[in-house]
Amino acid sequence: MADPAVEGRKLSRSFGRLALLGALLVVAGLIGLVYTGVATLTSMLLFGWLLLVGGIVGLAHAIESRGSNFFWLAAVVAALNIAAGVVVIRHPQGTAATLTMFAALLFLTGGLFRLVGSVVVRGPQFGWTLLQGAFGLLLGLLVLFDWPHSSLYVLGLFFSLALLFDGLGLIAIGVGGRRIVSLVTDQGVAPDHRRTDPHRGTDPGWRTTGEWPDASTGESRNQSKN
Repeated sequence: MADPAVEGRKLSRSFGRLALLGALLVVAGLIGLVYTGVATLTSMLLFGWLLLVGGIVGLAHAIESRGSNFFWLAAVVAALNIAAGVVVIRHPQGTAATLTMFAALLFLTGGLFRLVGSVVVRGPQFGWTLLQGAFGLLLGLLVLFDWPHSSLYVLGLFFSLALLFDGLGLIAIGVGGRRIVSLVTDQGVAPDHRRTDPHRGTDPGWRTTGEWPDASTGESRNQSKN
């Protein structure tokens, strides 16, 4: 049987590494909020490399299963991923402008549908849904009116905020996990030296008084004989 103290230390170190990773993500998110242009370019390059590597892996998998029915579909999808990855890596600024326009249109349509839906349905979350729709519509208009200049900072801003909040979440999980493990370990290894007896119970008072409750009557009997 594994020692609870050893397992607790292992879990505590794992949660500590999780909190450290969260701190690194928070630092990266804060740097990205300061340098949004660099964050936008970095996010585009990461996106391009993910597409390229995913396409290569998908193409290798398709070649391995070339006798199956979905070979051509997998090959076409992998080729499209590879081509998209190459385009994104070679033209990150143009890709950022295109994705920013797409994001602005998503904000506009999503905000408009929320506004119309909240007014028509008028459910229990009417105010919250109306506020979400107005915020999405306003954000989409701001991004669209400042396009293509907005493509220099919008994606980097979203990417940095995602890193920041993910890092804060990991820090909360790591710190909370270490505290829980510490509490469980301390309670689990605390020795209990109380003697038990089917008639005496777990009350240690009989050691000093020499009395314990009788099992049938509930009255105290003296341990010593006259």
